[in-house]
Amino acid sequence: MVALPDNILMSAEEYLVWEPTQEERYEYWDGEVVMMSGATRNHNRISANFFKLLDDALVNRTCEVYIVDVKVQVEPGQKYFYPDVVVTCDERDTDPQLVQFPCLIIEVLSPSTEAADRGKKFAKYRQSPTLQEYVLVQVAQPVVEVFWRNEQGKWVLSEYNLGDILRLESVDVEIAIAPLYRQVQFETEAIEN
Repeated sequence: MVALPDNILMSAEEYLVWEPTQEERYEYWDGEVVMMSGATRNHNRISANFFKLLDDALVNRTCEVYIVDVKVQVEPGQKYFYPDVVVTCDERDTDPQLVQFPCLIIEVLSPSTEAADRGKKFAKYRQSPTLQEYVLVQVAQPVVEVFWRNEQGKWVLSEYNLGDILRLESVDVEIAIAPLYRQVQFETEAIEN
């Protein structure tokens, strides 16, 4: 993500009215509007694969899965982010513009967003009382990191590789890692390291 050159500042109320009318997507950080960076084909493919696998697994459940263009209210009036995939199973989530009660957030990492996704965004996401899992998906190599909030409220990391089965506790779903990377073209040296 990159800040707009003009450093556009506005209230959250103004942002929520203005942003849906824009061609590009913008996040909101404490009064500052931040344009989202474009994604690569691999980034897009992984997001779509994750969405499809989750959506299929949750077809007979009350959970809703959203991809890319649905924002999450991280902090009312302060922060609104666009994760790559978000799941809500909360009946209170009725706002047509955003998810307020996520249980699972998935970010597909890219060089321009990885630091924010691991750092500032995750720090804010962790404050959500409904969020149970935060998933970071590597694009350069088949590695998935899952941060799960345990019974004591501590965040526990599990790492998964190409041959593994990913267990998402928040939605009680198991997904093989290999299908997440279907049709993804890796650079040869990235997989050999």
